[in-house]
Amino acid sequence: MARDLADLPVLAHTHGQPATPTTMGKELAVTAFRLGRQLARVSGTAYLGKFNGATGTYGAHLAAVPDHDWQATSREFVESLGLQWNPLTTQIESHDWQAEVYADMARFNRILHGLAVDMWTYISKGYFAQVRGQGHGRLEHDAHKVNPIRFENAEANLEVSTALLDVLAATLVESRMQRDLTDSSMQRNIGTAFGHSLLAIDNVCRGLAGLDAVPTVMIDDLEANWEVLAEPIQSAMRALAARGVPGMDQPYERLKELTRGRRIGADDLRDFIDDLGLPEDVRLRLQAMTPRNYVGIAPELVDHLG
Repeated sequence: MARDLADLPVLAHTHGQPATPTTMGKELAVTAFRLGRQLARVSGTAYLGKFNGATGTYGAHLAAVPDHDWQATSREFVESLGLQWNPLTTQIESHDWQAEVYADMARFNRILHGLAVDMWTYISKGYFAQVRGQGHGRLEHDAHKVNPIRFENAEANLEVSTALLDVLAATLVESRMQRDLTDSSMQRNIGTAFGHSLLAIDNVCRGLAGLDAVPTVMIDDLEANWEVLAEPIQSAMRALAARGVPGMDQPYERLKELTRGRRIGADDLRDFIDDLGLPEDVRLRLQAMTPRNYVGIAPELVDHLG
């Protein structure tokens, strides 16, 4: 989806306010990249195991067969199960690796939750249309619309999953003295935690599959916010000032006077550019800028997904 929409310009909203344009594909790529990092951490988790007796001393082992190399046997047996051998434990393997994977999964959940919220918001802005027949709920009194329930359902399931994963990660690393059974009750929630996350992932996937981008709405929003081009004008003026070009002082104050608290259009901005006394090549470059084409190298950045 990020690749498909790599070139589609969209107005950014930092702090909920119109901001430097980007592309929808680049924004989706940011989330895909973040989720990919967490998946790599989860898949790289080392699962530890132990085979060393009631308090990790090999006491009973040596009592039974005193002349045997029990550490070598322990290691061979644990590793034969595809686990990483833990040589130092109490009665239990310390569960630190579990806490690590649950923390990584909780972080994955939180990133996905952010995507669900953003997609819900993009839908509310009309940037995406939901395809009917994709399982979105409709009420009799709301026959005119399709509700983004996939993303709402995902939010709820991610919040439940993350709460459980957080408490698992926090609790399982502790055990009184050499053993207590707190972990036994706690670990009964592992399946539930992952189950809610799986439901959320499924809902996000279904929700994304039921969306069509609406470029006209995104472009209309861009065309209504020419003030976002104050940034490149300021940047160009500062670069010229650094080169010693006269008349380029106080770019922020001059742009603020033009744009703060009011909407401006293409003609307002172009008249302002003409009055700045810019070198001709810079003037022409800035005059050619529009909110639609001021996206930097956003389309190329999607390539970092590989």
